[in-house]
Amino acid sequence: MAQAKDLDLVEISPAAKPPVCKIINFSKFKYETEKKEKEARKKQKTSQLKEVRIRPRIGEHDLEVKIKHARTFIENGDKVQLTAMFSGREMQHKELGLKIIDKIKGALADIAEPEGRTSSMGTRVFLTLTPKKKAVSK
Repeated sequence: MAQAKDLDLVEISPAAKPPVCKIINFSKFKYETEKKEKEARKKQKTSQLKEVRIRPRIGEHDLEVKIKHARTFIENGDKVQLTAMFSGREMQHKELGLKIIDKIKGALADIAEPEGRTSSMGTRVFLTLTPKKKAVSK
């Protein structure tokens, strides 16, 4: 029947019982499926991990700017890693960095939630914030 109509016999669903076949133009079918897959890939949102670095002796205005940057990252659907960096004698006062991280976490509490706990590695303290479900804007 397919040869008589000058078309192709295409197996649509091989897993079904019995398998589903159609008599169609195969190149047109292949083009349409590729177009659907491309459209589906466009609609997917990949989330990235953005980093906001701070120092324990950061100024008030500089901290506000960092919070504003973190807010835009989270509103775009990205995760934000807060990193407090210490050097020299600042290592003796890690609580200052933890206070600043807690301040940022409190300022972003309306749109972000912490992923895990605050962790420390060497001269740095980390906290990752993820956007809340309703906070992501399209």
